[in-house]
Amino acid sequence: MNLKDLLELGSFLVTVIGLPFAIAVFFIEQRKERDNEDEEAYQLLSDAYNEFLQVVLQNPDLKLRTERRNDELNDEQLERRRIIFEMLISLFERAYIVAWEPEMSANQRRRWASWEDYMREWCRREDFVALLPQLLRGEDPDFAEYIKGIAREELPGWLV
Repeated sequence: MNLKDLLELGSFLVTVIGLPFAIAVFFIEQRKERDNEDEEAYQLLSDAYNEFLQVVLQNPDLKLRTERRNDELNDEQLERRRIIFEMLISLFERAYIVAWEPEMSANQRRRWASWEDYMREWCRREDFVALLPQLLRGEDPDFAEYIKGIAREELPGWLV
């Protein structure tokens, strides 16, 4: 076999084996990169929720970690509660826009399930659901419908 034949054989092997292998490696790396980006976005959102919970802890008089409605708040407390609920809606909307998709992978679904759990937890609060129509003004319409649906499921007697 001469040099020309060896080069032709090498070229053939690269075309038949090497090129498809390189393409497969490229797509695998792209998928890993996307998974890493999704995980990073989830972590940033998770950190933001933990920061939100710090705000809740700094306002124990509002009793935001109880499931029952607190109607014994003065005007200043009502204003603080509304602002905290606005922060929460903003965070939920950001999570919805960043993390929710109609068709999700198993990892995406697992990540989204934790956000849905948070939304369900807050939608069991009558004071939160009572403010939803005001809190959702100007928010993403798909997100607004999504969280209203959760609120209807969690508090069936409330019309949202």
